[in-house]
Amino acid sequence: MNSKRYKKLPKKTNLEKPQSIDNLIPIVKKNCTTKFDESIDLNILINNKQKKSEINIRTAVNLPSGSGKKTKVAVVAEEVKQKEAKDAGADLVGGDDLIEKIKSGELDFEKLISTTSMMLKLSKLGKILGPKGLMPNPKLGSVTDNISDAVKNAKAGQIELKNDKDGNIGLSFGKKSFSDENLIKNFNTVIDTLEKEKSNLTIKGDLIKNVFITSTMGVSYKVKIGKSI
Repeated sequence: MNSKRYKKLPKKTNLEKPQSIDNLIPIVKKNCTTKFDESIDLNILINNKQKKSEINIRTAVNLPSGSGKKTKVAVVAEEVKQKEAKDAGADLVGGDDLIEKIKSGELDFEKLISTTSMMLKLSKLGKILGPKGLMPNPKLGSVTDNISDAVKNAKAGQIELKNDKDGNIGLSFGKKSFSDENLIKNFNTVIDTLEKEKSNLTIKGDLIKNVFITSTMGVSYKVKIGKSI
């Protein structure tokens, strides 16, 4: 049953004519009528069904204006690298001791970063980390010996772009409290990242089929793809 607040929101907005992102941001923010700072979200549908293969995207993007979310970062590293991780702001840092905690089911973090040499041990925990989406991946910058940059990126608003079997990519790219300009910058960065991914794929037609924008407790609008600002 929909709340009184939800009933006051516009109806069937997802069926309206697509609008540019700079027109839609103020509209979506106006629909953020809850008391908390709602996330501004995208649902992107890509053209993943190809004749010869299915397109799978998995990459990371650093949002220039941040994500507005606090991410708890854990780092598995050899002792010589652990100070670097702590200085960069990692919340949990360890070596074999942290691996043992993970093995026992302690997953009190949202992002896991590993040095190259420690991945051999971590890779054995695929059944624990994989289903949670926590396994470090070199393509996402979470397997690296540049621990400082990896931690800072994770803390600053790095997000993962990954499509499901139906070609959907869901993500938050900011908060209602962000300025319109900063949300648009983040949006353009996400779209640019996906377009760059297209150059690495064998794909016919456009990679991006549809983009919808909404807020945590709001309604959805279709976005007209085209750069703004």
